[in-house]
Amino acid sequence: MGDERKRGKPLVLVASPFQGHMTPMLQLGSVLHSKGFSITMVHTKLNSPDPSNHPEFEFLPLFDNFLAIDASANFTTFLEALNDNCKMQLQDHLAQKIREGRDDEMITIIHDNIMYFAEEVANNLNLPSIVLRSSSASYVPAFLALPKLHAKGQLPVKDSMLQELVPELHPLRYKDLPFNRTSTEVATEMLALSERIRTPSAIIWNTMEYLEYSALTQLRQRYQVPIFAVGPLSKMVRCPSTSFLKEDTNCISWLDKQAPRSVIYVSLGSLATMDKTELAETAWGLANSNQPFLWVVRPGSVCGSVWIEFFPEGFTEEIRGRGLVLKWAPQKQVLAHSAVGGFWSHCGWNSTLESISEGIPMICRPVMGDQCVNSRYLSSVWRIGLELEHLERKVIESAIRRLLVDDEGKEMRQRAIHMKEKAKHSLCNGGSSFKFLNDLVEFLLIQTRL
Repeated sequence: MGDERKRGKPLVLVASPFQGHMTPMLQLGSVLHSKGFSITMVHTKLNSPDPSNHPEFEFLPLFDNFLAIDASANFTTFLEALNDNCKMQLQDHLAQKIREGRDDEMITIIHDNIMYFAEEVANNLNLPSIVLRSSSASYVPAFLALPKLHAKGQLPVKDSMLQELVPELHPLRYKDLPFNRTSTEVATEMLALSERIRTPSAIIWNTMEYLEYSALTQLRQRYQVPIFAVGPLSKMVRCPSTSFLKEDTNCISWLDKQAPRSVIYVSLGSLATMDKTELAETAWGLANSNQPFLWVVRPGSVCGSVWIEFFPEGFTEEIRGRGLVLKWAPQKQVLAHSAVGGFWSHCGWNSTLESISEGIPMICRPVMGDQCVNSRYLSSVWRIGLELEHLERKVIESAIRRLLVDDEGKEMRQRAIHMKEKAKHSLCNGGSSFKFLNDLVEFLLIQTRL
């Protein structure tokens, strides 16, 4: 296998330690390896991928000096330190690789957008660099609008403006803006970080042209470089698990016993947390809906908990036989299962694409980053999602029944199935993602011969 890795044109993929960013980078590596490229996956020691799942890759760990991601810490400070700690290690490794390589073959770097040190290394070594964006394309115009809104005194957003539409950012309301409730200082720091990323030679986006045509058109006009919309990456090749957490596959046999389209699947991602009151309201909302459910509760996701010791009294007995709680699920398998009728999600972009790809309508409860933008598009534009405004048991019960039982949910499911078919078509010969992938391969072949 080691010899096989060296035969293709060399690509160095620089991944970030966040699950939502690591997953599409590993998937992209699998796609490009299937097209004949040699893949070196550069990653931090923090949240390292499992090399045994990807024996076709070469792996290069960087010592980042972090033991964990502290969700309560200053995010911009964390990113600055992460990039500073990794830069010289990558530069030294690539300089050595260049000395040992062939004169007629140039390394191309593809890096996660928050791992901006890789772009600086590429510039220092005269190597081409390409950015992989793992967010929705529609998120970026909203993020880029923040300086103007900040200058107008509209950030942080006042309560009285939350429901108002943002001029020139239809269909977004002020409540849908990224970092809409953060302090002025944090918003300023995030914008300063974005300035660290210069214009790359190209951008790869894990999305579909039909899904985000307007945003992609805006971004092509802004950046004036090729933008390859090659999503959904999760459907392009068979890729082993990319999860940092151990997946409990026993839930599939439980799903096998449920009626078609009857189960609500609940998973709020790898970082979101809740307090004990929110846990109790969620639990009783699920129980009172009288619908079967599969609920992912990560250890430590409830503040101060080990796992489920803060479940309200009587809940476990109440839901016995129609509810399954587990620590982590094989999400792609779950969403593809015929028993699943809806997905209650934080609306991270990977989860959103996976749900669209399987024709599953959603209940939307965003937490951070691009999730509020995604939620708004799911509920208002694509109309395959219900926005969950409050974590209250009656609101939760109502949303689940609207999605799984009522005519409203049936109509949403039909729209979701239609979107699934369009996503499937985009991957076939003649589809947009199929074409953009071929264009990307040609672009990379030219880059590696420069």
